[in-house]
Amino acid sequence: MVSNMQNAAPESLARARLLPVWYRWVVLAVGTLGVFAALGLARFGYTSVLPAMQDDLGLKNIHTGALASANLTGYLLLAVIGGALASRYGTRVVAVVGLLVVGAAMLLTGSAAGFVSACVWRGITGLGSGASNVAIMGMWTAWFEPRLRGRAAGIAVAGSSIALILTGLLVPHILHSSSPSAGWRACWFLFGVITVAVALLAWGVLRNRPAGIASADNPPAVTTEMSEKDNLYRSPAIWHLGGIYTAFGFSYIIYMTFFVKHLIDIHYSAVAAGRLFMLMGVCSLVCGFLWGAVSDVFGRRAALIAVFLVHTVAFALFGLTRAPAGFIVSAVLFGLSAWSIPAIMAAACGDLLGARRSAAGLGFITLFFGIGQAAAPFVAGELADRFDGSFSPAFLLAAAVALVGALGSLLLPRRTPDNQLS
Repeated sequence: MVSNMQNAAPESLARARLLPVWYRWVVLAVGTLGVFAALGLARFGYTSVLPAMQDDLGLKNIHTGALASANLTGYLLLAVIGGALASRYGTRVVAVVGLLVVGAAMLLTGSAAGFVSACVWRGITGLGSGASNVAIMGMWTAWFEPRLRGRAAGIAVAGSSIALILTGLLVPHILHSSSPSAGWRACWFLFGVITVAVALLAWGVLRNRPAGIASADNPPAVTTEMSEKDNLYRSPAIWHLGGIYTAFGFSYIIYMTFFVKHLIDIHYSAVAAGRLFMLMGVCSLVCGFLWGAVSDVFGRRAALIAVFLVHTVAFALFGLTRAPAGFIVSAVLFGLSAWSIPAIMAAACGDLLGARRSAAGLGFITLFFGIGQAAAPFVAGELADRFDGSFSPAFLLAAAVALVGALGSLLLPRRTPDNQLS
């Protein structure tokens, strides 16, 4: 079979063999920038811009939650099929097209005149984010062997951390130096231009895998029992992972979306809230690599349980405290574990499904993740309006859901020598 594929595409093999082993680190670096743009700027940039955007457009809390839900619904719709598209057309094409859509939609978000137009552009931003992020995170099974897979995925998700630091530094200054209407719009314009630049870089650098097809120099990934089944959607382990991913999507997005808004509501300045947001970003730089390494050594199950418990404490503390020290501890705890669950999930899909279908599997479980994400901001905004504008009940709800995620992870099969989960 290998020889037939070699005869079918000798030129592809020749090009692939020109790529040195170290080139995978170049691909990883650019993939990290892709996550920085597709998630860090497109989704978490909204957190810093939200208070000024809400004031200028005259939005209620339920409206701000609906804008976040529109973005996350768009993410859900494309993430579901993004992995399948990447398997069919290649991760490079899907990632780049997705990033271009993200960039264009953020530019248009900056021109929004009201809630409806902002909702449309945030939704389209989510479509591009879903396609590009799932394609990028599905690449690491092809480029890295299992012992490095969790760490590679962990490095990639640090792109979101870079965005937290950048937005924490820049957004307050842009808002302070501009008029109330112009400041938040300038932020979206800047985010859009940066994302388009990242898309162009990704087109020039990214490759789908070390070789265009399997060869003696690049043998196909060893398949597991699960990857040999005709339909990955029949796998109980994949459905179990999806259910756990729902808890993460619902809980963390409440914390991230209303983090700055909550602090400003209790009389923090925009600059002080931005600094705390930046602190979270600094702490989160190592979280993906750290927990990816833990999952490589101790198994995906153990790592998921630990991370969900840390999130439970961080979310509950943020909802209960009014002391600056409490907010700092919460931000540090979440930062040190922030993006670890997506990294662990990407590695787990690679373990279970092999290189060829890992992106499709990640796309499928992202359906569950996306449902949790899309519902949570709307629920949190409604809760805040019912409790006199306070987001404390929403953060406590996030903590309870994170605890459910820990219990669900506890029920995953234990690790064996042949598999990271069972």
